[in-house]
Amino acid sequence: MNKKNPLVTLLGNEKWQWLSIPIFAVLLSILAGSIVILLMGKNPLTAYLSILQGAGWIPKANYAGGTGMLTDFTSFLDALAPMIFAALAVTVGFRAGLFNIGIAGQMLLAGFFATLFVGYSDLPWYLAKPLVILIAITVGGLAAGFVGYLKHRFNISEVVSTIMLNYMIAYVTSYYIKTYFVNPVSRQSEYIQPAASLTLKNLRIAGIRVDLPIGIFLAILAALFVYYLLYKTRLGFEIKAVGANKQAAEYAGISIGRTIVVAMMISGALAGLAGATFYLGHYASMQPGVLAGLGYNAIATSLLGNNHPLGVLLASALITTLDKGATYMSSRVGVVQEISGVITSLILLFSATGTYIRYRISRQRQEQKEKQEQIHPEGGEEA
Repeated sequence: MNKKNPLVTLLGNEKWQWLSIPIFAVLLSILAGSIVILLMGKNPLTAYLSILQGAGWIPKANYAGGTGMLTDFTSFLDALAPMIFAALAVTVGFRAGLFNIGIAGQMLLAGFFATLFVGYSDLPWYLAKPLVILIAITVGGLAAGFVGYLKHRFNISEVVSTIMLNYMIAYVTSYYIKTYFVNPVSRQSEYIQPAASLTLKNLRIAGIRVDLPIGIFLAILAALFVYYLLYKTRLGFEIKAVGANKQAAEYAGISIGRTIVVAMMISGALAGLAGATFYLGHYASMQPGVLAGLGYNAIATSLLGNNHPLGVLLASALITTLDKGATYMSSRVGVVQEISGVITSLILLFSATGTYIRYRISRQRQEQKEKQEQIHPEGGEEA
């Protein structure tokens, strides 16, 4: 009797490997993280529960006055929105065979222009909020589209050009913030007007204070849009074809240059939305000369989500949960806050083996098929 490998049974369905393999990687990393926490003399179960409590997934034992579980959860959603946008931006670039490492710079530039033209204005909310979104999409799209043009026209590596632009954007925006908009106390830019904020701050729901992020709804819609774009449209097919094999795509009549520029513009537009929800939502101000680490974390998040829009939603939620819950875990369990970074690194390390796991599963399936054919050769009698 031919016994099946349990891993092949669990992970062998190619239709669901975009989800099953990352989940398998997460489970392995949680197990490895538990070993690390045990070596520190702490209880892994308590540590993981405190992470979920800190992110608002489950209730804490007690709360400060006027706050509750909903306060923590909406704060988590507020941080989740820009992560989803940024990871989607990376995903679109990856699908086109492009490494958009300039997410942080595109976020900063989009946030700066949206802050400059709308954030300090006296426009009513019904004009200010849509304008913030429109400016962020436009600025981010143009910044990344310029990188795509350099790639197509002069074959300049998008990695090199985006890294250079990141620092150029950081220094130029830092100069203007420090010269015209700096707060003398916080040394950051002045806070934007509430009408321009994409997070409705200090709301009261059933007597509990919450910060309600508009961006989370936009981020979910953006994930659905990217899924539809990549898997249901001709442009999406062209983007994936160029990313898979430029020569074959050109032979099939696809315009390589146009596809590269358009893919980078879409990636940049998503990065711009990440900047809007980050600088005009989650924080409502800008720290001069600092590129958001979220722009780089999004690269790893996209890889964990298997560069699939729906996988990105789950991966973003996981990484943001670890980030938001780390502080509470440190105070309650006594595990240093950086341990969440270790767990995140383990997740990414195991998820990076996804290609190898697919290879091993494919190899196992092939071996099982060959054994089956030996037992029941074609045209032979079955037992």
